[in-house]
Amino acid sequence: MSDAATNSATGSNDPSFVIQRVYLKDLSLEQPNAPGILLVHSEPQIQVELDIAVDRLSDELFEVALLSTVTARVEGKVMFLVEAKQAGIFEFKNIPPEQIDPMLGITCPTIIFPYLRSNVADIISRAGFQPIHLADINFHGMYEHRLAQAQAAQGAQAGNGDAESKIILPN
Repeated sequence: MSDAATNSATGSNDPSFVIQRVYLKDLSLEQPNAPGILLVHSEPQIQVELDIAVDRLSDELFEVALLSTVTARVEGKVMFLVEAKQAGIFEFKNIPPEQIDPMLGITCPTIIFPYLRSNVADIISRAGFQPIHLADINFHGMYEHRLAQAQAAQGAQAGNGDAESKIILPN
């Protein structure tokens, strides 16, 4: 029996989720007030913003990206700003459509996040600062929050797409 016949006979219609690739798409670090800000001996205030972007590449392939901005301020001035975009390409075969959206919003970001966390800590450390390790994120809660926002936006105003979707994490 040929391989093609074997695959069709054994159920090539089985659902499959494959990580094609995880990669760092963009990373930047700015120190706009250096060197003066480096001489200030105050504890920096850290703000972290995180967002998720999904791009359909084909019927079965999706790119999911985590976009993060980490800003450290001392005495109201920016000490450093890190912007990172960690992405992955994921393949979905024979997965019911109602399951794909939650996987894109929960499973894929959960897979990508450790890479983002490591890259952000590394770039901050290489800039000469104590590394900042992003706190664990409940992507399921974030997904549910976005669903609630979308439902509220649909109910409040159809056609106003200016709602803010970024999640700002506490220190």
